[in-house]
Amino acid sequence: MVRAVEPLGELPVSVPQERGDAARNRALLLQAARALVAERGADAVTMDDVAAAAGVGKGTLFRRFGSRAGLMMVLLDEDERASQQAFLFGPPPLGPAAPPLDRLVAFGRERIRFVHTHHALLSAANRDPQLRHVGAAAVQHTHVRVLLASAHTTGDLDVQTDALLALLDPDYVEHQLNGRGRTLTALGDAWESLARKLCGR
Repeated sequence: MVRAVEPLGELPVSVPQERGDAARNRALLLQAARALVAERGADAVTMDDVAAAAGVGKGTLFRRFGSRAGLMMVLLDEDERASQQAFLFGPPPLGPAAPPLDRLVAFGRERIRFVHTHHALLSAANRDPQLRHVGAAAVQHTHVRVLLASAHTTGDLDVQTDALLALLDPDYVEHQLNGRGRTLTALGDAWESLARKLCGR
């Protein structure tokens, strides 16, 4: 059954207030972790690496994030929130000031880059059936569905949304890049082609 299109409300992006020094330490640790992940990839970054880069003891890092997985999920969550802010409230072509088809194309291209950057974490999260269709994934599904409807797409919007989002699956993206030699630009072009066809353009 096709669900009614509902407008997206504001995301719950607020976080509990922290003491100034705690907030600064958290930002420092996340900055160090993010730089290491960008340089080496998530799989190659250890808690020792992050602690050394941030200039703190490993115990501080574990007390703050609990585990390596906890740290990586916080990194992913923060980047997801920034991504959501961009496509929900940011400037065009991602944001609301652009036509729906332009936003849809821009979203796909940006998300493919995001998925490639965060492949290890997203792939692990997708293996948990409890995480595949909640949180950020649910926001993305609603966003794409709303844009398809706003572009006056006909037919089953849920099926069409799922078809588009399948192109953003992290393991699919990495297989296309590493196994088939395609580029991020080519994958973005494929997303745009399907989006335009679904919108009758």
